[in-house]
Amino acid sequence: MSDALRLRCVFAFLMSLLMTLLMSAWVTWLNIGLQADFLPRWRHAFFAAWPVAFCAVMLFAPRVQLFSRSIVARLASRP
Repeated sequence: MSDALRLRCVFAFLMSLLMTLLMSAWVTWLNIGLQADFLPRWRHAFFAAWPVAFCAVMLFAPRVQLFSRSIVARLASRP
């Protein structure tokens, strides 16, 4: 495995982990509040969402990074 691919996989793993933890907690809290069964529901939401988030980061992060570079370059070239 090349270093670039290894970096991409580790980045996708960590970014999807962090975003899924935060977003599943937030959405669970919005939907049910801080109830007695909050943690089991949060855990269920997290494990349901994490594989999807990982795949999304692996697929879309390179394109989003290129798009972001394009936007920043256009903004930097403006007077």
